Amino acid sequence: MNISTPSLEIIHHRLIVSCQPDAHDRLGDPMNSPVIMTALALAALQGGASAIRADSPADIAAIRAHVTVPILGLFKHDIPGYEVRITPTVADALAISAAGADWLAIDATCRPRPEGKTASEFIQMVAKATEKPVFADISTFEEGVAAAEAGAAAVITTLSGFTPYSPQIEGPDLDLVMRLAAVVKVPVIAEGRYHTPEQAAQALAAGAYAVTVGGAITMPRRITERFIAAMDRIA
Repeated sequence: MNISTPSLEIIHHRLIVSCQPDAHDRLGDPMNSPVIMTALALAALQGGASAIRADSPADIAAIRAHVTVPILGLFKHDIPGYEVRITPTVADALAISAAGADWLAIDATCRPRPEGKTASEFIQMVAKATEKPVFADISTFEEGVAAAEAGAAAVITTLSGFTPYSPQIEGPDLDLVMRLAAVVKVPVIAEGRYHTPEQAAQALAAGAYAVTVGGAITMPRRITERFIAAMDRIA
């Protein structure tokens, strides 16, 4: 492991802020700029965030030039024929590592991946190639356990509700956090549909090592849409 890799203790019971363009409409998102993502990251740090989650080599490099806190990097890369899109290849992992990511997030679901490896094998490949901690984005309890056993430095509940076989619920999957935290020996990071401070606190109470929040902080369009949807139910 790279001796300069920051300790995960930095994020213990703290907030990670995800600074990413809209994954569903990246090209149409007016926030899609490394300059804007850097500004969001700096604002989040002023507010007390302990780490930043960022997507793509360009955004990671821009943020890295201005922050010293850990960056959890990923590379959303759509490859025809595959649903896996969070750092789907070793080349993607190497690119975000070179851009300045300290920790690397990958899709560790059981879905097929471009290089034909299982999630467990892919975790080990990325860790060996980059010599950096691999954080496993998972959608189910079984995927989280398998990722931890494969050597992931942390498991993240990011993809619960985003695979067809995981619970399709409106709010965060606190049950998944609780079940994983009771079993795995690595940190469990709560992520996915955390829209309020109260939900983040509930995740810590459920056993989360840390909490990642993105859209509720860094996506004005999504925040606006939630306000309008709530108001429309009354109007």
